[in-house]
Amino acid sequence: MTTVIAVDLGATNLRAALVGSDATLLARTAVPTPATGSSGAVITAAIIALIEDLLALPEGKDVAAIGVAAAGPLDLHRGWVTNSPNIAFPVVEITGPLAGRFDLPVALINDARAGVLGERWAGAARGSDNVAYITLSTGIGGGAVVNGRLLLGADGNAGEIGHIPVDARYNLTCGCGYKGHWEACASGKNIPAFFAAWRAEAGIRDVAFDTLSTRAIFAAAREEDPVALAFMEALGEVNARGVSTVIVAYNPDVIVLDGPIARYHGDLVIRYMEPCIDRYLALPRIVVSGLEGRAPLLGAAAYALERR
Repeated sequence: MTTVIAVDLGATNLRAALVGSDATLLARTAVPTPATGSSGAVITAAIIALIEDLLALPEGKDVAAIGVAAAGPLDLHRGWVTNSPNIAFPVVEITGPLAGRFDLPVALINDARAGVLGERWAGAARGSDNVAYITLSTGIGGGAVVNGRLLLGADGNAGEIGHIPVDARYNLTCGCGYKGHWEACASGKNIPAFFAAWRAEAGIRDVAFDTLSTRAIFAAAREEDPVALAFMEALGEVNARGVSTVIVAYNPDVIVLDGPIARYHGDLVIRYMEPCIDRYLALPRIVVSGLEGRAPLLGAAAYALERR
């Protein structure tokens, strides 16, 4: 069995794993993603440290390649993460430092593009050649396989669906600096700001839950708080606009939702979103990932195996 190292560089957490060519995770490790320091070199150093820990294990003695899934945008030609709205540094160098340190092939891919590969390899999209993957996390990202081919684009950034314009009513500023994007309204980081704008327009004064916490807003909806449920309607409309665009862009037969919001609150997300999705094309099957956050790691491994 061939073994590779997979790395998942997210906005909040940095994960790494030894992965077998049968999609088995042989060992895993994780640390918070560094957010302070003089440059993105602190993240590169943290990735190197995790890889060194895995290589020191008995299962790490015959590693064939390294795959890195990272929050974008990416510059694949240089092997960098560049100007990511959810990472603290404008540049994080990946492929050059890792290849130089470990003398192994290094494959870099966006984390959501890795996610769709992971779901196709070992998750809810096995057997499908037309898949869209949407991660609802600190930000919002996506990936698509169309007719069996992963879509990458000129720089590896095809599928930056978090930056689909979905709203001109509240016109919230996204982390990228532009307004009205899906991520500005419906990501874990920005749902409280969307709630505040919605509440102000609705003239709602009294709220019985913590409006600065995405988790608390969803918890209140589960407890059938009327304000939280009314907000779920507005959130559902925004999510439906994003998903409607994904459907007409990629024509998938399955959409896999992932990320903490989907994993913990996917039933609520789908319940309020699905009735508002455009039916210009047939509604695909919409499911929540069962891989418990491992899809980007598995996808990074699959990409490394393929590119090797």
